[in-house]
Amino acid sequence: MIILQGQQLSRHFGSDVLFENIHIAIQDQSRIGLVGRNGTGKSTLLKILASIEQSDSGQISMVKQLKIGYLDQHSAVNTENTIWEEMLHVFDDVIALQDRLNRIALSLSDEAILNDEKAYQETLSQYDTLQHELDNRGGYQYEATIKSVLNGFKFYEKDYHQSIGNLSGGQKTRLALAKLLLEKPDLLILDEPTNHLDIDTLSWLETYLINYQGALLIVSHDRYFLDKVVKEIYEISQKQIHHYKGNYSYYLEERDKRLALEWKQYEKQQEEIEKLEDFIAKNIVRASTTKRAQSRRKQLEKMVRLEKPKGDEKSARLTFVTEKESGNVVLQAEQLGIGYEDTLLAYPIDLDIRKQQAIAVVGPNGIGKTTLLKTLLGTLPTVKGHYKVGANVSIGYYDQEQRHLTPTKDVLSELWDDYPLMNEKDVRSVLGSFLFSGDDVKKLVASLSGGEKARLLLAKLALQKDNFLILDEPTNHLDLDSKEVLENALIDFDGTLLFISHDRYFINRVATSVLELSKNGSTLYIGDYDYYIEKKSQEKQEILIEQEKNVSIQQSDYTLSKEKQKQKRQLERQLETLEQQMHDCQERIGNIEESLASPDVFTNHEESYRLNTQLEEERQKYDTYLNEWETVALTLEDLPI
Repeated sequence: MIILQGQQLSRHFGSDVLFENIHIAIQDQSRIGLVGRNGTGKSTLLKILASIEQSDSGQISMVKQLKIGYLDQHSAVNTENTIWEEMLHVFDDVIALQDRLNRIALSLSDEAILNDEKAYQETLSQYDTLQHELDNRGGYQYEATIKSVLNGFKFYEKDYHQSIGNLSGGQKTRLALAKLLLEKPDLLILDEPTNHLDIDTLSWLETYLINYQGALLIVSHDRYFLDKVVKEIYEISQKQIHHYKGNYSYYLEERDKRLALEWKQYEKQQEEIEKLEDFIAKNIVRASTTKRAQSRRKQLEKMVRLEKPKGDEKSARLTFVTEKESGNVVLQAEQLGIGYEDTLLAYPIDLDIRKQQAIAVVGPNGIGKTTLLKTLLGTLPTVKGHYKVGANVSIGYYDQEQRHLTPTKDVLSELWDDYPLMNEKDVRSVLGSFLFSGDDVKKLVASLSGGEKARLLLAKLALQKDNFLILDEPTNHLDLDSKEVLENALIDFDGTLLFISHDRYFINRVATSVLELSKNGSTLYIGDYDYYIEKKSQEKQEILIEQEKNVSIQQSDYTLSKEKQKQKRQLERQLETLEQQMHDCQERIGNIEESLASPDVFTNHEESYRLNTQLEEERQKYDTYLNEWETVALTLEDLPI
């Protein structure tokens, strides 16, 4: 069932057309990815569909009472609340219902109602109705649901009473997403939901969204994420929209096939047009062939001419070259501890970076990935250990915070001031290769988008010609095409790379090794991201097997111990029985010996014979019991407990 539909939507900025004639249909279980270059209007289209902004033409239709949840890159939460208070507000109506139910439960014990049969039955019926409604709305599970979602976003019980005002921007964005997921809207519209998420949280979010009971419309530059979550792609390109039934990888294949087919059809038609025009030109003046030429002219006039296919938009051109070659040993660190003052984030870290290696640094948020890079750059002191940079190594650094740009400069000056010996034409040529052309170079840096600032930083970095690039989240703010350009440039780079990225596809293409940071230091995995994930999975499996083995041993030891305890109790009972039997034997022997000493028995040979026989039997019994007792006692003594 279609729950929302946009028809012939357009958006203009003055005389400039952002997009037009946009058609999009969202089903109740849709999993849609919206892709396109930066600046094509993806975020604007999301806001129009979420009824936050208005389109300049076209219409949007939706089912009645459609609940839409919208998250952009700047979504806010109430900074005056604690984390737990903010999440509880999602369930205000459920909590109110619970309070009402409790009040009715109390009223059922009121004597006035108990003595009024009609009132009692009405109150009881009301209680049953509310109880059923509360059950349906998960009234007894909402706290567990909150904890589950918060845990997925790395907010733990110790954080619940922390003020939101004290959180970082990335933490607030994660919290806003957590709150939106708890609200469970019919249509979830997410603009770059993977920003500020580490790899573990990304995996959790993927699983959550795959199982989400509602429709999804997502803008994301994370290709792994799109491949896992979405089942159809809408692409905005050349101000138009194209629809593909499949995930992101399918879209890439089908887009290339579509463009190839359009070119083939266009070229075939152009050949036909050329033949018709040539025939007409040669035969229109001849009396014998003029009718045939006129017929071909009519055929040409009736032909529906295909537009020349619009290939993909212009891509940036990026190349990293080195001015000098470094030594084989680029950087080494031994027993390195990183952190701030008395706070040790990760230790010990051991590094041996060699020429032309490409090492990706991964780990949970807050573990010190950026701190490691800044420590190796010398901008932060080491907390423990030491490191050494190799011979002829020149370091270039990309800062994810983009602080190495001057907001008051224009684009041209930002680059030219760093390289004043270059002539203006060459500077403009470099900027043009990074998609800054014409009046774009006169824009102030402060007015640039995140993606434009990223391209400008990369342009500056490329001109430095360093042989060791240290990159902190270089794919942030870049659209999918620019990411691919950067990937190819780094793959072709003949220097050494050390970089942080949460983009798993990017890591998989560029990295030759993965360095995982944890509180216990560093672990190096020689291979790409897929290899890293495979090894991590193996390690987890080995840990589980070891845990199961330990549990099995413990259970076996416990079972064995129980058996030994049981055996001990049985032996102890045997000893008690034997001791009692020996005691009884001694009493009987004593009685018989006393009887034999009596004069009456002594003179009565038959009685004396009978008692002597009985005495011998009792003594034999006693000896038997004694032997058994010694055997059991020795067994009990040797029994290990």
